[in-house]
Amino acid sequence: MMMNASSAPVWPDYRTIWRWHFFAGLFCLPFIVLLCLTGSIYLFKPQVDHWIDWRYDHLAGGATHSTPLQEVRAALHAVPGSHFLTYELPETTSGAARVIVDRQGTAIRVYVDPTSCVVLKQVPEEDRFERIIFKLHGQLLLGNTGSIIMEMVASWTIVLIATGLYLWWPRRMQSLAGILYPRMTRNGRVRWRDLHAVTGLWVSSFLVLFLVSGLPWSFVWGHALARVETQFSRLTSVPDWDIGAVSERNRIAGRSVSPQQTDTMPGMDMGPMAMSDSPLSDSLNQVVMTASQLGFPAPVLVTPPSAGETTWVVRSDTQNRPNRISAMVEASGRVRSIHRFEEKAWTDRVIGYGVAAHEGQLFGKANQFLNFLVAVGLLAMSIAALVLWFRRKPPGRLGVPPVDPNKKMGVGALVILIVLGLLLPELGASLLLLCLATLLSQAARRAS
Repeated sequence: MMMNASSAPVWPDYRTIWRWHFFAGLFCLPFIVLLCLTGSIYLFKPQVDHWIDWRYDHLAGGATHSTPLQEVRAALHAVPGSHFLTYELPETTSGAARVIVDRQGTAIRVYVDPTSCVVLKQVPEEDRFERIIFKLHGQLLLGNTGSIIMEMVASWTIVLIATGLYLWWPRRMQSLAGILYPRMTRNGRVRWRDLHAVTGLWVSSFLVLFLVSGLPWSFVWGHALARVETQFSRLTSVPDWDIGAVSERNRIAGRSVSPQQTDTMPGMDMGPMAMSDSPLSDSLNQVVMTASQLGFPAPVLVTPPSAGETTWVVRSDTQNRPNRISAMVEASGRVRSIHRFEEKAWTDRVIGYGVAAHEGQLFGKANQFLNFLVAVGLLAMSIAALVLWFRRKPPGRLGVPPVDPNKKMGVGALVILIVLGLLLPELGASLLLLCLATLLSQAARRAS
């Protein structure tokens, strides 16, 4: 006997999709609001950093000018027990020198007056304002644990977008109002519904790009991608992006990927006396002079050789990653080699473009403005969702959309969930936990 087609649905019904959308939104909404707020602040990182450091970039000039070696010695003297980590090239002739030193695994930024060699300010890199915003945005200030949580949020947000687009899809096309533009003149629920659904339509494509470009930084998905790249790429260099929680000390030193390499940096262990006596001190001024002539996009970091090496590294740390460039410079100041963005592995280039666009730096202020509009749209959509929920839910209850016991999930939806669960491990793990909790609750009800 042939099976009735109605008994084996391919897709779930409208009410089931609505329930998925409701629960995904209930979980993701607080995090989405946090991401919008912190992301909007970090979006303007160059402007915020320049505003915070304005007084140190506009110092009164003097008749004499110190050398990089003198500035490094002043920084090391100001931070007892520290070691030289990196010298950052001043962006203006009247700006303070930035020397980054390492004290017991903590990177400290020291501002030195280039005229008098007086230390003007010192601040741990992890305590800088934009660094705190960055860790709150991607890690909830919880390190890799927070990174895993935010990765799960990103995974469920993809479910939220997919189900939201299904619910938005017009069943009867009578007008573009409420579909492509909101009916703001209508009162009550219609206006809030349109503000939520239509804004979600226009924002969703950008939001998917944000989510996908952010996944390589996450702890689980990022390490999986790095292993795939290692297996299939002929290049042996580590991936050029941060994975999970990486300290600024190791990122600045050029060790932002492998946790097992973050304990010591033998080539950096130069205290004040060692710096003055080491042959490296003789080459610092020459390398900095060469670095200033290369004209790399700011900020430019000058890092001494690591253990067993003789060449210095000069690299651009600009947020617009396609403009990043680095050079290997000998102690004499001669450039041995230059490495450009287009020479990297294709995965590094794709992720580099994604990171730059995610941070609003790929195509200048227009990129910042576009990302800010997306963040504002997400906030408006979230507020509308909250209003709709509070208006709809019964007092004292959660207001979960009712389930139809006669409807089944559908084979097609099950296949999609399995594929998404494999591609997004946190989503797959949470779905398994939800299924287990459902089965246990059903068994408990039968037993009672």
